[in-house]
Amino acid sequence: MKKTMQHFTYWIVFFIALTGAIYTAYSGYKTAQINQLISQLNQGRDIEPKQMKNATPELQLARAIYLKNKKRYKEAQATLSLIINQGTQQLQAISRYNLGNTYLIQAIEFAEALQINEASALAALAKQAYRQALALDSHYWDAKYNLEVAVRLLPEMDRITMERDDPVPQEKAKLWATVPGFPRGLP
Repeated sequence: MKKTMQHFTYWIVFFIALTGAIYTAYSGYKTAQINQLISQLNQGRDIEPKQMKNATPELQLARAIYLKNKKRYKEAQATLSLIINQGTQQLQAISRYNLGNTYLIQAIEFAEALQINEASALAALAKQAYRQALALDSHYWDAKYNLEVAVRLLPEMDRITMERDDPVPQEKAKLWATVPGFPRGLP
Protein backbone atom coordinates (compact mmCIF):
# COMPACT_ATOMS: atom_id res chain seq x y z
CA MET A 1 0.00 0.00 0.00
CA LYS A 2 2.81 2.35 0.90
CA LYS A 3 4.64 1.62 -2.37
CA THR A 4 1.45 2.23 -4.41
CA MET A 5 0.91 5.55 -2.70
CA GLN A 6 4.52 6.51 -3.39
CA HIS A 7 4.11 5.70 -7.14
CA PHE A 8 0.88 7.69 -7.24
CA THR A 9 2.65 10.70 -5.68
CA TYR A 10 5.45 10.47 -8.25
CA TRP A 11 2.93 10.46 -11.09
CA ILE A 12 1.10 13.49 -9.69
CA VAL A 13 4.37 15.41 -9.32
CA PHE A 14 5.34 14.36 -12.86
CA PHE A 15 2.04 15.63 -14.35
CA ILE A 16 2.23 18.91 -12.43
CA ALA A 17 5.81 19.45 -13.67
CA LEU A 18 4.80 18.51 -17.22
CA THR A 19 1.86 20.93 -17.14
CA GLY A 20 4.13 23.70 -15.85
CA ALA A 21 6.71 23.00 -18.56
CA ILE A 22 4.06 23.05 -21.31
CA TYR A 23 2.61 26.32 -20.00
CA THR A 24 6.06 27.92 -19.81
CA ALA A 25 6.92 26.79 -23.35
CA TYR A 26 3.62 28.13 -24.71
CA SER A 27 4.08 31.43 -22.89
CA GLY A 28 7.60 31.76 -24.30
CA TYR A 29 6.32 31.01 -27.79
CA LYS A 30 3.62 33.70 -27.55
CA THR A 31 6.16 36.22 -26.22
CA ALA A 32 8.51 35.43 -29.11
CA GLN A 33 5.65 35.98 -31.59
CA ILE A 34 4.76 39.33 -30.04
CA ASN A 35 8.42 40.41 -30.05
CA GLN A 36 8.70 39.44 -33.72
CA LEU A 37 5.65 41.57 -34.59
CA ILE A 38 7.01 44.52 -32.59
CA SER A 39 10.33 44.18 -34.38
CA GLN A 40 8.50 44.18 -37.71
CA LEU A 41 6.70 47.40 -36.76
CA ASN A 42 9.97 48.99 -35.63
CA GLN A 43 11.45 48.19 -39.05
CA GLY A 44 8.64 50.17 -40.69
CA ARG A 45 6.51 47.28 -41.91
CA ASP A 46 2.85 47.11 -40.93
CA ILE A 47 1.23 43.95 -39.64
CA GLU A 48 -2.02 42.39 -40.73
CA PRO A 49 -5.19 43.41 -38.88
CA LYS A 50 -5.91 39.78 -37.94
CA GLN A 51 -2.64 39.75 -35.98
CA MET A 52 -3.92 42.67 -33.89
CA LYS A 53 -6.95 40.69 -32.71
CA ASN A 54 -6.56 40.12 -28.95
CA ALA A 55 -3.16 41.85 -29.07
CA THR A 56 -1.30 42.73 -25.91
CA PRO A 57 -1.06 46.40 -24.88
CA GLU A 58 2.64 46.36 -25.75
CA LEU A 59 1.94 45.28 -29.33
CA GLN A 60 -0.85 47.84 -29.67
CA LEU A 61 1.52 50.55 -28.37
CA ALA A 62 4.14 49.54 -30.94
CA ARG A 63 1.53 49.72 -33.70
CA ALA A 64 0.35 53.14 -32.50
CA ILE A 65 3.93 54.41 -32.66
CA TYR A 66 4.24 52.94 -36.16
CA LEU A 67 1.03 54.74 -37.21
CA LYS A 68 2.26 58.02 -35.69
CA ASN A 69 5.51 57.73 -37.63
CA LYS A 70 3.51 57.19 -40.82
CA LYS A 71 1.50 60.38 -40.00
CA ARG A 72 -1.72 58.41 -39.54
CA TYR A 73 -2.53 60.36 -36.39
CA LYS A 74 -6.23 59.55 -36.05
CA GLU A 75 -5.56 55.80 -36.19
CA ALA A 76 -2.70 56.16 -33.71
CA GLN A 77 -4.88 58.15 -31.33
CA ALA A 78 -7.66 55.57 -31.57
CA THR A 79 -5.23 52.75 -30.81
CA LEU A 80 -3.68 54.61 -27.89
CA SER A 81 -7.11 55.44 -26.49
CA LEU A 82 -7.87 51.71 -26.35
CA ILE A 83 -4.82 50.86 -24.24
CA ILE A 84 -4.51 54.01 -22.15
CA ASN A 85 -5.69 52.20 -19.00
CA GLN A 86 -4.22 48.76 -19.73
CA GLY A 87 -0.99 47.17 -18.60
CA THR A 88 1.42 48.30 -15.95
CA GLN A 89 1.56 51.83 -14.58
CA GLN A 90 4.71 52.47 -16.63
CA LEU A 91 2.98 51.27 -19.83
CA GLN A 92 0.02 53.54 -19.08
CA ALA A 93 2.38 56.50 -18.67
CA ILE A 94 4.11 55.65 -21.97
CA SER A 95 0.74 55.37 -23.72
CA ARG A 96 -0.33 58.78 -22.45
CA TYR A 97 3.03 60.27 -23.43
CA ASN A 98 2.69 58.94 -26.98
CA LEU A 99 -0.91 60.18 -27.17
CA GLY A 100 0.36 63.60 -26.16
CA ASN A 101 3.03 63.38 -28.85
CA THR A 102 0.45 62.77 -31.58
CA TYR A 103 -1.54 65.78 -30.40
CA LEU A 104 1.56 67.98 -30.11
CA ILE A 105 2.85 67.08 -33.58
CA GLN A 106 -0.51 67.98 -35.07
CA ALA A 107 -0.67 71.20 -33.01
CA ILE A 108 2.73 72.30 -34.32
CA GLU A 109 1.68 71.51 -37.90
CA PHE A 110 -1.52 73.55 -37.49
CA ALA A 111 0.39 76.40 -35.83
CA GLU A 112 2.85 76.54 -38.72
CA ALA A 113 -0.13 76.67 -41.10
CA LEU A 114 -1.57 79.52 -38.93
CA GLN A 115 -4.67 77.49 -38.04
CA ILE A 116 -4.54 78.70 -34.47
CA ASN A 117 -7.89 77.42 -33.17
CA GLU A 118 -7.12 73.83 -34.17
CA ALA A 119 -3.57 74.13 -32.87
CA SER A 120 -4.76 75.50 -29.50
CA ALA A 121 -7.22 72.65 -29.01
CA LEU A 122 -4.62 70.01 -29.88
CA ALA A 123 -1.97 71.65 -27.68
CA ALA A 124 -4.43 71.61 -24.77
CA LEU A 125 -5.06 67.88 -25.35
CA ALA A 126 -1.31 67.27 -25.49
CA LYS A 127 -0.79 69.09 -22.19
CA GLN A 128 -3.53 67.02 -20.59
CA ALA A 129 -1.96 63.75 -21.82
CA TYR A 130 1.51 64.77 -20.58
CA ARG A 131 0.14 65.75 -17.17
CA GLN A 132 -1.60 62.38 -16.90
CA ALA A 133 1.65 60.62 -17.83
CA LEU A 134 3.48 62.61 -15.15
CA ALA A 135 0.81 61.76 -12.60
CA LEU A 136 1.61 58.09 -13.21
CA ASP A 137 5.40 58.56 -13.36
CA SER A 138 6.66 61.84 -11.94
CA HIS A 139 10.22 61.12 -13.11
CA TYR A 140 9.30 60.76 -16.79
CA TRP A 141 11.71 63.37 -18.18
CA ASP A 142 10.47 63.18 -21.79
CA ALA A 143 6.91 63.93 -20.66
CA LYS A 144 8.17 66.88 -18.59
CA TYR A 145 10.07 68.27 -21.56
CA ASN A 146 7.18 67.85 -24.00
CA LEU A 147 4.75 69.38 -21.49
CA GLU A 148 7.00 72.44 -21.40
CA VAL A 149 7.02 72.52 -25.21
CA ALA A 150 3.21 72.40 -25.28
CA VAL A 151 2.96 75.12 -22.63
CA ARG A 152 5.39 77.32 -24.55
CA LEU A 153 3.46 76.71 -27.79
CA LEU A 154 0.20 78.21 -26.51
CA PRO A 155 1.51 81.69 -25.57
CA GLU A 156 3.23 81.87 -28.96
CA MET A 157 -0.07 81.06 -30.69
CA ASP A 158 -1.85 83.73 -28.62
CA ARG A 159 0.70 86.28 -29.83
CA ILE A 160 0.17 85.22 -33.47
CA THR A 161 -3.61 85.47 -33.05
CA MET A 162 -3.33 88.96 -31.57
CA GLU A 163 -1.08 90.11 -34.41
CA ARG A 164 -3.55 88.87 -37.01
CA ASP A 165 -6.70 90.11 -35.26
CA ASP A 166 -5.58 93.46 -33.84
CA PRO A 167 -4.30 96.06 -36.28
CA VAL A 168 -3.40 98.27 -33.29
CA PRO A 169 -0.60 96.71 -31.26
CA GLN A 170 -1.33 96.49 -27.58
CA GLU A 171 1.14 95.80 -24.85
CA LYS A 172 0.34 92.47 -23.27
CA ALA A 173 1.93 91.57 -19.95
CA LYS A 174 4.31 88.71 -20.55
CA LEU A 175 4.71 85.95 -18.05
CA TRP A 176 8.21 85.20 -16.86
CA ALA A 177 8.07 81.63 -18.28
CA THR A 178 7.19 82.73 -21.81
CA VAL A 179 9.93 81.99 -24.34
CA PRO A 180 9.35 83.05 -27.93
CA GLY A 181 9.60 80.66 -30.86
CA PHE A 182 8.62 77.13 -31.64
CA PRO A 183 10.92 74.63 -29.89
CA ARG A 184 12.56 71.96 -31.99
CA GLY A 185 14.02 68.76 -30.54
CA LEU A 186 15.97 68.14 -27.40
CA PRO A 187 18.83 70.37 -26.23
